[in-house]
Amino acid sequence: MDVIKLSGITAVGYHGVFDHERRDGQPFTIDVALHTDIRAAAAADDLTLTAHYGELAEGVKEIITGEPVNLIETLAERIAGYVLATFSIAAVEVTVHKPQAPIEVPFGDVTITIYRENS
Repeated sequence: MDVIKLSGITAVGYHGVFDHERRDGQPFTIDVALHTDIRAAAAADDLTLTAHYGELAEGVKEIITGEPVNLIETLAERIAGYVLATFSIAAVEVTVHKPQAPIEVPFGDVTITIYRENS
């Protein structure tokens, strides 16, 4: 499989288990890797035969800024479900970054990565 990767989609979301996370919001960054076969699109030089990454970015942003969830695991599942339902791909890998998670010790980032296949 070929991979189309879009990294660093960032928006403010209101996800988390604490009241202040849902009230104040915080940035979430998403990386998405689409597992697909790009040969037909490349041969025809035709955008309609591949995933439009502008539309992908807009859809992911809408999920980040949309209905709040408690867990970044849930956010990752929502994004994966959207991608699989919207684009003709074999599988998707989604990484959710929560760099401002409410953790009391110094840290660089918190991430969850999931891999889901189209059935």
